[in-house]
Formats: sequence, structure tokens, C-alpha cells
Amino acid sequence: MNMVNVKINGVDYSVPAGITVLEACRYANIDIPTLCYLKDVNEIGACRLCLVEVKGARGLVTACVYPINDGMEIETNTPKIRAARKTNIELVLSAHEKKCLSCIRSTNCELQKLARDYHADEDRFVYADNKVKIPLDKSSAALVRDNNKCILCRRCVGACTKVQGIGAIGATNRGYDTEIACAFEKDLGETSCINCGQCVVACPVGAIYEKDDTQKIFDAINDPTKHVAICCAPSVRATIGECFGYEPGTDTEGKMVAALKALGFDGVYDMNFTADLTIMEEATEFLGRVKNGGALPLITSCSPGWVKYCEHYFPEMTENLSTCKSPQQMFGAMYKTYFAEKLGLDPKDIVFVSAIPCTAKKFEVSRDGQDNNGLANVDIAVTTRELGRMIEQAGIDFKALEDEKFDMPIDIGSGAGAIFGATGGVMEAALRTAAEVIEGKPLEKVDFNDVRGTEGIKFAAYKLGDIELKVAVASGTANAAKLLKGVQDGTYDVQFIEIMACPGGCVNGGGQPTQPASVRNNVDLKALRASVLYKADAEKLEYRKSHENPIVKKVYEEFLGEPNSHKAHELLHTHYVKRGL
Repeated sequence: MNMVNVKINGVDYSVPAGITVLEACRYANIDIPTLCYLKDVNEIGACRLCLVEVKGARGLVTACVYPINDGMEIETNTPKIRAARKTNIELVLSAHEKKCLSCIRSTNCELQKLARDYHADEDRFVYADNKVKIPLDKSSAALVRDNNKCILCRRCVGACTKVQGIGAIGATNRGYDTEIACAFEKDLGETSCINCGQCVVACPVGAIYEKDDTQKIFDAINDPTKHVAICCAPSVRATIGECFGYEPGTDTEGKMVAALKALGFDGVYDMNFTADLTIMEEATEFLGRVKNGGALPLITSCSPGWVKYCEHYFPEMTENLSTCKSPQQMFGAMYKTYFAEKLGLDPKDIVFVSAIPCTAKKFEVSRDGQDNNGLANVDIAVTTRELGRMIEQAGIDFKALEDEKFDMPIDIGSGAGAIFGATGGVMEAALRTAAEVIEGKPLEKVDFNDVRGTEGIKFAAYKLGDIELKVAVASGTANAAKLLKGVQDGTYDVQFIEIMACPGGCVNGGGQPTQPASVRNNVDLKALRASVLYKADAEKLEYRKSHENPIVKKVYEEFLGEPNSHKAHELLHTHYVKRGL
């Protein structure tokens, strides 16, 4: 690595050549404020809060895009810099609706923190046209857009266009009239938005957020005629602690379960169970397609954002999608049939809730083909953030809770189910089961490390009996597009594909706790959060293969018969729509 010598605030440093002033300052452990900058998402120098002085340069420069040079001398904290940053914050505030007390991002807002840090006067500048309040865009099944709070940082645009390759939103008009909007003045719900929520976790303020369904849950819990149950996705336990001050990568499963029970749910269950059920159905479906000449490559279907993306952008490949419902939907289907009978419940009296890391799950619950016997499989899907807000609103001291366990009889999930939340996890779980079925003997090694890691696209090949199985894994829909185009033009020869809509998988879902740019730019959240799931798989859980889960075995013996049976197809499988653009 080529190094260059620079002087920052009078101290000499050696830093890699080719980086920006902002990156160089971070090598020196010097924090420079940013607002529009988000590493690998948005690097445009628009907000001008990262201003620094560079000797020889004309005026102040933006550290996030200004390249480092050998011998450069940089100042980051002079009176001139602080005054300029304060003025720029005040200019941003002039066009921002300052309803901070009622804002969903209050106390977790990057603009609010910067205004406090720099003692900004929120009323120093008055917006030229006395900006008229803009109606909220509530057309999406999952998201709400509030342009009154938008600060035109364009981080949401970077996430949607650069990271996800969609471009459902972008900057329109010019000057004072600039706003973030959809093409042709459409509402978000009229576009090819896939509800992934990556715009939400990128936004530094409260300009876009998920539709809040927490009151529906409180109302159901307080209705004595309703039995309210909840299942928790694998990655929620790896992230909900962040809502309460825990460091990223902390497993708070026991406290999460205790909090849910304190909220008053009648049953608190582990979605790992239906992750295992998904693998049983999906692995069997894959082997059936290989044997019977079905559409290959088979592509996983547990990410609703990815499924909607496929329907819009690759409708011709919906035939390749697994027909399996997602673990969330499978759980609701099983709870309102098999488990309702076991527990002596009338399915009509059940309100089934899922706690998920994904805003797109809110759209999924209302899709056609996600109900049975006239009842929705899942009634309400709430994000990790919503769950955190419910716990706070109920006055529950999360950190003081004693760990509790999931409720019987659905308290067992395998390590294969746990790793569903990380990119490559679904593939690895399926391989563990498919390999034992093909080879007819227990695996000597259950870890398939080639499909692990946070890279956007991964390939691997395995010799299983007489089959050479070639697989691919992609996360983030821009990466999915690259992979699928390669499959279509013959560049890639694979039989089985896992795709997750969100980069890194569910651990980095659009419904996960928001983290400021100061964390996202310097910490690998995807890897830290995923480490919780892999540790649970390797060290915590008794079973590491989906087909070993005793509850799964019992469900097939007593109710479903066998994977891909007629009854299994009725309850656990679905269909898709060729939406196009």
C-alpha cells in the first residue's frame, strides 16, 4: 500500500494514498461531522458540514470528496470552520419542519444532534417562500414519506439507486423547488418500489419511515376476546438491543422474550422453527426440480423485497422462484391451523404478529396467496424499531429484565434456522439438509463457509453424491440484477440461488434500528450482527440441521405428512405476479 505524509491539526500522520481528507482524518481518530455523506452510498459533498481548511486551497473544502495529497496540511477545528458549519446547519434547519418532539426520530436524529453540538439557532434563517406544508405520501403498503422534514441530503436516493439499483425516488425540480420525489409526480405506492426500507435506514432525519402498527397490537392485546401471539425473526434478537444502548453484535434474545411477555402477548415464539420448515419445503422442492426437470435455477423466496423486485424487474424469472412462503407466513399458517387445534383456540380469535427486521414484510402480509381458510396468515408485521418503541412506551426497563425462554410448544429452532438472517444463511441451511438427503448419510462437516460473508455476490460448487451442485448467493437488489443477467446470458451456470433484498441480508434490513453515519461509516454492522446468528448456530443451539428439529418432525408426522405434500402446498406455498415496470 502506498502511503503519503500529511499534517492534521499540527500533527504528522502517514495515511494511504488515494483516500479523501475525511478518511485521512479518521485514520487520525479525528471526527468530522457529516450529514449527506454515507460510505458507499452517498458521497456528493452537498451538505457542506465536513468543511476543513487545507493550506494552499481557496477557502474551505469538503473533506468527504477532497482527495489527500502528499505533504498536505489540514485544520479541522478552527473558529472559521466552526462558524461555517454552524451557519450551514442553520440553513438546513430553515427548510426543515422542526416538530422534533413528535418526530419518530427524536433523540435519534443526526440533524438534531448536530444542531445541539454546534448551538445552532433554528430560527436564524427563514425559508424564502414560507414553505407550504406538503401532504404525507402514505400510498405505500409499508412506508411513509414526509418531505416537510427532508433536508435534501440524497442519502435515500443513493440507497435506492446506487445500492439497490431501483431509482424509485430522486431529486426533481431545481433551486428552492428541489424535492425528493417519484418520477412523473407519482406516489411511492404507484412505482416499482419494493418496500425494502434501505431509504429509511439511510435517512438521517424523519423524512421517511415505516408505517407504525404498534397501536393495532396494543388494541389487540387489550381485547379479552383475542389471543395475541408473536413470533420473532432470527435477526431481531441480534439487533433489538441497539434500541436500548447495547453495542451492535449483542445477543439479547432472553431479554427480548421477557419484554414481549411483559407486553402481554399470549404466546411468544421463535421463528427459527418455520425457518426450518421453509428449508424442508424448499430443499425438497429443489431436489424435485432437479429430478423432474423443473425450472432451474431455483431461487429462494423468503425475502419479500426481493420477490417484488423479481416481479417488477425480472418477471420472466418468477417461474424460477421457490413457491415456498416465507418463514413469517408459514408460522401464521401453522399457528392458525395445527397449533390452534393443539391449543384449543378458534383461529378467528387469533391475532398473529411477527417481529421482523424488514419493512417489506408489511407488504407481504397483504399479498394474494398469503391466507388460508379466509384468514390472513399474519395479521400484523412490526419492525425491530417498532418493537423497541412498544417496549419503551410500556415503561419496560429492557436492560433490567431477567432472561426468559420462548414459549412451548414452539420453542425449538435449529442453527440452520438461526442463520437465515445473514446473507448466505438460507443457502447454507438448505445445503445441510439437501446434502444429507442426496448422500444418504450424516454430514461430517455442517459448515459451508464458501457462502458466508458480506460480499454482494458469492459462488460455490459442491460434489454431493452424483450431483455437482453449483450455487450462488446475492444480497442487495443491484447485485441480484448483476447475477440474474449473468444467468440469463449464460455467464453463470448455477442450479440454486439465494437472494436477499437487503445488503448483508436481514441483519441489515430496512426495519432494523437506525444507526447514525458516524457508526455506519466506521463499523461493519452487517458482520457484527451476523456474528450473533453464527455464534448461536455453532455454540448455543442443540440442533444444527433443519430436518433434525423435533417439532418439525412432529408437525410432518401428525399434520403435513411429508414435505411438498398436498396439505403442505395448501398451507405453506404461494404464487407470484408478473408485474413488470
